[in-house]
Amino acid sequence: MRDDQSGKPSPDELLRRVEAQSGHDLRGRLKVFLGYAAGVGKSFRMFDEGRRRKSRGQDVVVAALQSSESGIGLEIIPQLPGGALDLEAIRRRRPGVCLIDGLAHRNPPGSLHECRWQDVQDLLAAGISVITTINLQYIAEKQPLVESIRGRRVNLSVPEQFLLRADDIEVVDAPPEYCVERAGSGDLEIPPELLARQLSELREIALVLAAEVVDAQLVRYLQSNGIEQSFGVHERILVCMTPRSNAALMLHRAQSQAERFHGRLYAAYVEQPELSPQDRASLERNLALARQAQATLILLHGEDAVDAILRCAAAEKITQIFVGHSQRTGFLQRLRPNPVERLILESSGIDVRVFPQAESTRGEDSGTLEPCQPRPEN
Repeated sequence: MRDDQSGKPSPDELLRRVEAQSGHDLRGRLKVFLGYAAGVGKSFRMFDEGRRRKSRGQDVVVAALQSSESGIGLEIIPQLPGGALDLEAIRRRRPGVCLIDGLAHRNPPGSLHECRWQDVQDLLAAGISVITTINLQYIAEKQPLVESIRGRRVNLSVPEQFLLRADDIEVVDAPPEYCVERAGSGDLEIPPELLARQLSELREIALVLAAEVVDAQLVRYLQSNGIEQSFGVHERILVCMTPRSNAALMLHRAQSQAERFHGRLYAAYVEQPELSPQDRASLERNLALARQAQATLILLHGEDAVDAILRCAAAEKITQIFVGHSQRTGFLQRLRPNPVERLILESSGIDVRVFPQAESTRGEDSGTLEPCQPRPEN
């Protein structure tokens, strides 16, 4: 499926190409079952997928079990003392797919690698595909946030960058209420309502992390194939600031969308050296609102404001542009090219949202992307 307007491949099509292309790669494929808490059923889902793959003719083995699982119906390569993977035995057996439960496991002293995720890297480099499981609390970069929610610290960790290299990730999305019912004795001192809220927050973090993995897959494909695209999994919203833009409204809408979809908010303005004192003061007020909204401020340069904005949008992979536009339709507006219309026409693949802005008190005003240029006297 292609974008009807641009003719460029859609994100879904790009992902299918990634999957097809990586099938010819010598490196093994990595799939991760991510849980936001213990008891969501990660291991069950992993073994279930292993059985389904075996039924389709794939060569599947189990190389690590977190507990004394029985009746899984799959070949098991015994672990070494201390729970380390038997890498030599796995390489000799050379399965098509290796199931490894508990990615965050730490190997005993004397092992080839300190951590299990490093063992998995070796298997992937040897061309053996791996399906594995991990809880959110073990992702190193997410541990401070998880600890602030749950009040618990763990010693084991896996770098987030390892997950971002995954070919596939699946959040085991059990309802928080189900996890509350399965909570062990360690959670009995936490009121069920509080535990459910905590688990809901962790679930949201896990879903965002999964989206980041998919985003990383797209970026790798685009870079390897020399394709320039502006879309991604997360919303990246650019608010164009001018002295007369309705900054409060645009920033409010943009911030709401950014928070809802875990996106990023940018506010850009084109440098205009000949602003009047009134316009300069108005622009500073609008920029102050952008800072309050925690937007990333970007100063743009260039005589062509539309071109500067589009270059910025391409560099930051913007998905939406918010811009102000005057409602005036006088004689001068019909003669002058409309920068907003030009922005819409040239921003292929980017949504442009147009907001009414404050009118100038200095005669006719195009009121679009370049409202601060000196105007001829009427």
